[in-house]
Amino acid sequence: MEDMYINHFAVIVAAISDFAVGALWYSPLLFYKAWKDENKLTNEILKKINPAKTYGMTFIFSLIISYNLAFFLGDANTDTMWGLSAGILAGLGWASLAFATVSLFEMKSWKYILINCGYITVAFALKGLIIGAWR
Repeated sequence: MEDMYINHFAVIVAAISDFAVGALWYSPLLFYKAWKDENKLTNEILKKINPAKTYGMTFIFSLIISYNLAFFLGDANTDTMWGLSAGILAGLGWASLAFATVSLFEMKSWKYILINCGYITVAFALKGLIIGAWR
């Protein structure tokens, strides 16, 4: 544990990167319409979202996730490729599969599962890349 190193600035940037990935992933350019349809959301429902609560809690959760990943990558030998690999493994192998399991029991569609698991995996990969590269 003596060689553990956490770059707190990298962790904060990794947490913020979730917003950039989400803004693109759930935009009209990519999956907005399909995501909205699979969730049976309307513009009226979306207008009821409390942005301060939603984005505030999202940042807190993203920060916790980023710190958790940073602890796994805290070894002195961590580099960019291991950060990216660990991000993909955590995103796909843990987070996405846990999300998919819950979604199956909620009887969600495969389209819904793939859209959201894709986001999770890409977001984790980018977080791992940032944390691994920014040593």
